[in-house]
Amino acid sequence: AQFVESGGDLVQPGGSLRLSCEGSGFDFFRYPMSWYRQTPGAERELVATIYVLSTSADYAASVKGRFTIDRDNSKNTLSLQMDNLKPEDTAVYYCNTRWNHFDWGQGTQVTVSS
Repeated sequence: AQFVESGGDLVQPGGSLRLSCEGSGFDFFRYPMSWYRQTPGAERELVATIYVLSTSADYAASVKGRFTIDRDNSKNTLSLQMDNLKPEDTAVYYCNTRWNHFDWGQGTQVTVSS
């Protein structure tokens, strides 16, 4: 399996970004999918999860109401719309399955700074 994340950038506080992830080499549609983030020296943090039929999603308390996760099973893609970004959202963002992770991709850097 392989994941390719994109869309990270430098953005000012209060700004928005949309991250994308393309998965390949596995049956994407069968798996709950998640976004994670990591800062230097810290554990990787679960940010958001979307379930197989996109009927429900879970969010970390720190992003709830600001981030929206979505998926397109026809294109094997996962997205994360991030609004009202805060400096504490600065991290490398990764996608992967919710459980029984495949190898991690390179991630995409999000930096929130004025």
